[in-house]
Amino acid sequence: MILINLLPHREEKRRRRKQAFFAALGLSAVAGALVVGGWYTVLQQLISNQQERNAYLTAEIKKLDEQIKDIATLRAEIDALKARQRAVEDLQTDRNMPVHLLNELVKQTPEGVYLSNIKQTGQTVTVTGVAQTNERVSELLRNTAYNSPWLERPELVEIKAANVQAADKRGREAEQRRLFEFSMRVSLKRPQDAVAKDGDVPVAPPGTGARAVPAKQS
Repeated sequence: MILINLLPHREEKRRRRKQAFFAALGLSAVAGALVVGGWYTVLQQLISNQQERNAYLTAEIKKLDEQIKDIATLRAEIDALKARQRAVEDLQTDRNMPVHLLNELVKQTPEGVYLSNIKQTGQTVTVTGVAQTNERVSELLRNTAYNSPWLERPELVEIKAANVQAADKRGREAEQRRLFEFSMRVSLKRPQDAVAKDGDVPVAPPGTGARAVPAKQS
């Protein structure tokens, strides 16, 4: 006896294949969702860890910024203290400069020259006076240029002839004399630069004062 299946077997196979396909698709979707979820969780953990490190670095940077500010403040205070120390040292060093200046002018001023005014501006000294001859002024310039450990770079500003009423020993007026009024500039060395020929810094005796060198009568 021959059995014949009259059911729609082809449609049943197609239906089963569709079910299998959708089941596999569903499983793939679930697996994909699990993979994406796991990867997302890992990424979130990595991001959280990085944010914690960034927060730690930010806090440490702030601490370093505060320390840098403190260091800058300390450096400014140190520089201010050094500047004050240099100012005190300069005052200590320069307090005898007028003594050296006047002592050198007395020693280097030749006979026949009378200094009437001395003015110091910084390290530059302006000297005015009267001389008997031009040669006396030239000798003064040479002395301050080559013979003085404290004076240097003399420069003649002006020299002119003038008639001056001279006086005798009793203070009575005598005849007029032809003299030369001059003005010169000279630089005053700092103590650390004023080295004598023997290598020592010359020191003026204490109590040395200023005195003008009168022009001697010939």
